Amino acid sequence: MNEKFRTVRGYKLTNQAVDKLTSSMEDYLEMIYRFYQTEGMRVTDLAKYLNVRESSVTKMMQRLADLGLVSYKKYGTIKLTKKGEEIGGFLLSRHKIVELFLKNICLNSVSIKDVELIEHNCSLETLHSFHTFNSFLSCHPEFKTQLLDFKTEFTKSNT
Repeated sequence: MNEKFRTVRGYKLTNQAVDKLTSSMEDYLEMIYRFYQTEGMRVTDLAKYLNVRESSVTKMMQRLADLGLVSYKKYGTIKLTKKGEEIGGFLLSRHKIVELFLKNICLNSVSIKDVELIEHNCSLETLHSFHTFNSFLSCHPEFKTQLLDFKTEFTKSNT
């Protein structure tokens, strides 16, 4: 086993060095991408959707603009650059894959908190495996029914 173990923070710092985006930056880009196509986005809208102060959004837009991911002028509309659109699209897709995976493993209710924690901390390989599993169940819904039945019986016998 040659893999070096790190704390969760250590893994996050390693990933940041590679892609320079924090979880918070990813959340902003994902949310902008969600509404960008249909509505455009203003600082006030983004603050409302993310439950943060407008001053926090302004600071983040400046950081994302420095990275070439958004085009933003004070009191104007936030626009994604081509690179920002690509990353935002990936982030939204990642969110949907994780959310569907949690639904597919028969969670009665999927917590947005769980989705957020997993999506920001899973590797691309794990994400690909989630996507593969989701696709398999989509092509073979009978296995999802069997999984649900098994979960019900397992829960009964272990309570």
